[in-house]
Amino acid sequence: MNARERLIVGLDVPTLGEAEKIVSTLGDDVLFYKIGYQLVFAGGLEFARELAQSGKKIFLDMKLLDIDNTIASGVENIVKMGMSMLTLHAYPKAMKAAVEAARGSDLCLLGVTVLTSMDEQDLISAGYEYDPHTLVLRRAEQALAAGMGGIVCSAEESSAVRKIVGPNMAVVTPGIRPAGSEKGDQKRVMTPADALKAGSSHLVVARPIVKAADPREAARAILSEMDAALSA
Repeated sequence: MNARERLIVGLDVPTLGEAEKIVSTLGDDVLFYKIGYQLVFAGGLEFARELAQSGKKIFLDMKLLDIDNTIASGVENIVKMGMSMLTLHAYPKAMKAAVEAARGSDLCLLGVTVLTSMDEQDLISAGYEYDPHTLVLRRAEQALAAGMGGIVCSAEESSAVRKIVGPNMAVVTPGIRPAGSEKGDQKRVMTPADALKAGSSHLVVARPIVKAADPREAARAILSEMDAALSA
């Protein structure tokens, strides 16, 4: 895969109008988009379907978690939408139900390990007995065993995760910030080049592109950095 196939631009904006403007501005430079809760609840599901039909790849970031039958039913309909990637929380039963429902399709199921906005104290407050790194690796092992297509984790963990899941599973990393960018609410971040070198296969970038004065130029700069890292 080249950089254009690995960069996922997060359409983390409140309205369809803003999302449509970003996609139009970025044009052919960007192939892959992430659509999450904010846009989904503003009509983003139909927009996701339209983008997929136009040839774009869509990462539907829904972080599903429910009883097995509900997970399976949801995944079956998401397959019909033509999505490329879908997230669910990396709980073993949920992952197994999703894998069975997506069997035979091109949908890449991604297990969300630990959100990049969370640190050890956040996990303790939530009742977990593991630190972020340990929990990420445990869930990576469970995702591999369930037959998932990939993992979502911080780039800080991507090297260790890659050793667990091998060369074929996707390792998708949010919290990507070009040098000099603000971290925002992310606590575990890395530059695009460093993330690729660490073992990430796909990079999710939202604010550094969609909030840039010139989004297309920002995307091109990140793609250039990624290309340089991939060819090094």
